[in-house]
Parts: sequence; C-alpha cells; structure tokens
Amino acid sequence: MNSVQLDKLKAWFDKFVAGFYGSDDFVNANIKMKEDHSRRVFGEMLYLADELHLAENQRALALAIGLLHDVGRFPQFKKYRTYNDPRSVNHCLFGLEVLRKEAVLTQLTENERRLIESAICYHGDKELPEGLDGDILLFSKMIRDADKLDIYNVITGAYIQHRDDPDNFKLEIEFPDIPEYTPVVLEAVLAGRLIDYKLLRTWNDMKLCILGWVYDINFPAALVRIRQSRCHEAIFEFLPDNEDTAEVRRKIFAYVDDRIRSNGR
Repeated sequence: MNSVQLDKLKAWFDKFVAGFYGSDDFVNANIKMKEDHSRRVFGEMLYLADELHLAENQRALALAIGLLHDVGRFPQFKKYRTYNDPRSVNHCLFGLEVLRKEAVLTQLTENERRLIESAICYHGDKELPEGLDGDILLFSKMIRDADKLDIYNVITGAYIQHRDDPDNFKLEIEFPDIPEYTPVVLEAVLAGRLIDYKLLRTWNDMKLCILGWVYDINFPAALVRIRQSRCHEAIFEFLPDNEDTAEVRRKIFAYVDDRIRSNGR
C-alpha cells in the first residue's frame, strides 16, 4: 500500500462520514465524536508506527486501519441511536460490511485487504483469538492500543463536560449514572482480568472496565502515552472515593509503572 492509495481512502472516509450529519443534534454530536476519534486514532497509529520503526508499506496499512477501524459506528448510531453493541449490532462486523459494500479496498492487494479487514474485525473483541501471527497479529495489537489511547482521552473529556454542563451534554450515556458499581466488575479489575461488556450495569462499571483495559495494552510505548496523559488519574476523579477504588488505583498504577520499567522507559 502506498501514499496515493492511502489518500484515496482518506477522501472516501471524508465523503462517507459527511453523509451521516443532518438536523438531529443528538445524532450529529455522536457522529462528530466518532469522526474526531477516528482521525485521532489515525494519529495514534502513526505514533506507534514510528515507535515500532515500521516499513513504509506497513506504516500506510497501519494508518488506513486507524482511520477505518470504526466505519461501522456511523451507520450503527444513525440506525440504532446507540454505540452499545449488545443492544444494536457488532460494529466491527458492521464495518466490514460497509467496506465491502462500498468496495473501499478494491484498489489494494488481496493480502493488504486481508490485513486491514482482520485488524478491524478483531479490534473490538474482549481479547484477540489464539493463533494470530505475523502482520495480522501486529496490526491487531496496534489498533487495539491506538483505539484505547484515544478512548481514554475521549472518556475523560466527556466526564468533565457532563459534570460541568449536564443540561447541554449531548453524548450518549450507555448506563445509569448512579453511585453503585457491580462487585463482579470490581473483582475482575483487582484480579487483572479483562471484563465482558455484558457484565456492565452502571456508569461506574464502565469506568472500572476502562481502567482495566490497561491489562490489554500490548506495547510499552502506549503505556508511556497513557502515563503522560494522566488519563487514569482523571478517571479516578469520577469514581467513588473509598477503599475499593483506592485499591484499584494502587494496582493500576503499579502495573503501568512495572511494565514501563521492565522495558527500560
């Protein structure tokens, strides 16, 4: 894949996303959030590609994956008015349908299409399937890290916006905003286990789940990015201040520091 082909994908993305805006402010706000997210994930993939010293062809593929990884989100929200996959549709598979229906990747080789589609397919899974190797494994790990890097910042910004101006908050809140959190979610974070989204019941569950994503970060360079952004500190500001969350804080921060230290960063 070369820069000319990448530019064509960028042009298609711009035109595709523009078609989802209309007169509904709620839909527009959420489409805008995902459009901006997709562009920032493109930037995070560029950061990881530089850190990993990828070849030019790999670099272009990584950037294409970053831009296109959430194309299923746009028709998902337009149709269902939610980004909650269990309540609507698997956005990863929906994205593959979009790319195939629109013939977006026909300019690429069969192997390049396979790499892009595989990374998009797996990026939203709880964990990667066994048996992946080579560039499929590389790009799948990269997009999962890049996606999380930006979602951390999107989430913290949304929390601040909701706290400061709840009456004008137009983004979707997928779960009830109540003080409680589910014990099984807390236990999973403290045990270092990934959390099945089907277990989430409250907004605090989602916050704990997002903190627990750190166990699924693949590259130390991404952990450095997380620590520098102080996004974890920001998320803890929106959780109850008690011994449970204090223990989560100790565990999460120690894990990040140990991973970075072991890599010599």
